[in-house]
Amino acid sequence: MRLNIKSILEAFQAVKEYLFAYEKFQKKFAKIQNFQDLKIFIKERSAYVTQTTLYGYLKTRMGLKYTMMFSDKIFLESVEKSKWNIFAEAASDLSLYTISYLHNKKLITNSDPNKIYQEVLKGQINEGMNKELVDYYALSFERRLKNTNLLNYVSDAPFLNSSMALYKWAPIADELKVLDKEIVLNSVKNKWNGVIEDFSKLSKNFQDN
Repeated sequence: MRLNIKSILEAFQAVKEYLFAYEKFQKKFAKIQNFQDLKIFIKERSAYVTQTTLYGYLKTRMGLKYTMMFSDKIFLESVEKSKWNIFAEAASDLSLYTISYLHNKKLITNSDPNKIYQEVLKGQINEGMNKELVDYYALSFERRLKNTNLLNYVSDAPFLNSSMALYKWAPIADELKVLDKEIVLNSVKNKWNGVIEDFSKLSKNFQDN
C-alpha cells in the first residue's frame, strides 16, 4: 500500500480534534438550563463518545498500521459509515437518559423526546450524515420510545445500545472483535460515566422552558 502523507496528516488532525473535543466542550458550557442547551449537550457528548471510542479502538487494534490505513479509500468509507451509525445510537441513548433523568430528578415531564432527537440528527446532515440514515434512525427512535419506560430508563442499562453499536460497526474483522468484546463495551461505559457525572452537575438549574 502506498503511503499517502496528506491522508495521514488529515487523519492525525481529525483524531486530534476528537481527542480534544471534551476540553472544547467544557469551555463552551458552564450549565444546561433549558431544552436548547440540552440538544447541544446531546450532540456534543454523543460525538465525543463516538469519536474517542471508535478511533481509540481502531488505533489500539491496528497498532502501527493505524495511520497507514487512512490512505485507503475503502477503509475511510467504512470508518465514516461506522461513525454515523454509532453516533445515532449514542444520541438515542443520551436523549433518553437525559430526559429520564430530568423526569426523575427535576420532575420535568413536558419534554418532547422525538423532537429533541430528530433535531440533533438533522443538525448533522450538514456535517456529512446521510439524510436516509437520519430518517432511518428517527423512525427507529420513535419505535424505541414507544417501548421505553422513561421513569426507569435512567437506571436500566441506558447506554447498552451505543456500546453494542461500537462493537457492531467498528471496521474490524469479526474474528478479532470476538476477542475484544468485553474491552470494547467497557471502554464505552467508562466514557458514558463521565458524561453522566457532568450532566448531573451542569443540569442543576435546568428549567422546563
